[in-house]
Amino acid sequence: MTFDIVWRSVAIGVGATLLMDIWAFLLYKMFGQARPNWTPVGRWVWHLREKVFHDDIGDATPYVHESALGWAFHYFVGIVYGIILVVVAGAGWLVAPTFLPAFILGMVTVGAGWFLLAPGMGAGWAASKRPNPMKVRALNLVSHTVFAFGLYGTALLIR
Repeated sequence: MTFDIVWRSVAIGVGATLLMDIWAFLLYKMFGQARPNWTPVGRWVWHLREKVFHDDIGDATPYVHESALGWAFHYFVGIVYGIILVVVAGAGWLVAPTFLPAFILGMVTVGAGWFLLAPGMGAGWAASKRPNPMKVRALNLVSHTVFAFGLYGTALLIR
């Protein structure tokens, strides 16, 4: 990969993640929807050295910088997804972005949350142990659709 392709891939991931965070903020302001809490994610990342799946991440030993680690991990994952999109779609996609590859990746990335992050933190497969798993799943699908629009929109902005 050339430097131009790398920086564009990184920018696409950051832009998409930022749009997803703006979406979450709007849901909070307009509908009182709880904002994502990246602190438990940071604790989960910290404890990945020991194990992946916890009964309840809240029972794991706290880490002093878990909030910062959670936010950093959130953006790191977004960057990785931006790079994956460009690798899979090809460098030509950067010249003429289309929505479909971004949307497909956005939907595929829901799986990471449902089948790795949620059970890893003790929420069960696809948030099945949460009191409102269908609401969580619906919000995940919408948020990752917004992420897909962010991938596509950022690519359009920087082409």
